[in-house]
Amino acid sequence: MPPPRKVELLPPELRQWLHDWWKAKGFHGYEELAEELNFRLAEDGLELRIGKSALHAYGQEYEQFVKLQEEAGAWASQWLADNDLSEEADRHRVLFQMMTSVAFKVLKSQMTKEGEDIDPRELHFLGKMMKDIMSSAGIREQLMVKERARIAAEERANAVEALEAQSEELGLSSRVIDKLKREFLGVRNG
Repeated sequence: MPPPRKVELLPPELRQWLHDWWKAKGFHGYEELAEELNFRLAEDGLELRIGKSALHAYGQEYEQFVKLQEEAGAWASQWLADNDLSEEADRHRVLFQMMTSVAFKVLKSQMTKEGEDIDPRELHFLGKMMKDIMSSAGIREQLMVKERARIAAEERANAVEALEAQSEELGLSSRVIDKLKREFLGVRNG
């Protein structure tokens, strides 16, 4: 197994700073980045030093990953919008975006292999993964519908209770109360 790259040895907060720097600077300016990163490493008392060529190699991979995420995110957002699940599926959107990023990366790597076909097992795995995520979003939608119905029933019960409690004060007969319950609250007597 090859030794880890120097960038992979960075503390998590410095690696996050590095990722943010690349996003802000547009993945160039590697000399400036190397100087600033090495200054931060020295300032933190770490003996690790990283050259611009190592940063460039890692930066290119990270740039590709960011592009794949953006591509997958745009696709996932469009899919969710097309299926009118945007509000109910916020959590699923994040999961879906992460999984589609992985799927895009696998498919792109398979497509760049010369003379080799895409492994059907990998396509099967990706298809099952996507189906499971979509199924999960459908289950979430069903839960949201049930929750909305429960809340509506609870609000109707509260309204009936308030109406009955105020009937005398409002001077309403039981016949009028029953009609209000039936016609406006959808509650049947019985």
